[in-house]
Amino acid sequence: MTATPSEATSGQPIASPTGLHHVRLSVSDIGRSRAFYTRLLGAEPAIDKTSELSDAGAVEDPQRLYGGVVFELGDQVLGLRPVPSAAGDRFSPTRVGLDHLSLAVSSRADLDAAAERLSAAGVEHGGVIELAEQGLQILSVQDPDDINLELTAPLPS
Repeated sequence: MTATPSEATSGQPIASPTGLHHVRLSVSDIGRSRAFYTRLLGAEPAIDKTSELSDAGAVEDPQRLYGGVVFELGDQVLGLRPVPSAAGDRFSPTRVGLDHLSLAVSSRADLDAAAERLSAAGVEHGGVIELAEQGLQILSVQDPDDINLELTAPLPS
């Protein structure tokens, strides 16, 4: 039987994280997702192991980042992992796992500019929504696998 955190810790935290280091998203088409995130983030991947996908073993090898890519976002990292067996599968926030990924931007002006660029690129997106209780404003867009991304800015004080 596996111990629950409360049983195992005796009042001590299991870990003391200082922040979120990275998120890796599983994607059905690495080329399509690489292009989408490169455009969305305005940067090429810092690490790109997609050339290693000619070796079928790459998708199982963490040393080769599973044949994926890594983007640097300030001091955090966003990775994309190809899952060839997922071709045709779509993300659903109602399954256990990821609900959405939120990327921080500085201001409402950044959200409005992103909305304009998404529209110009023909990418469907929501409008900017203000969440007053949380002190946030968000702009939602779906990635090529239908993973919900939010660009999030603080509401002005």
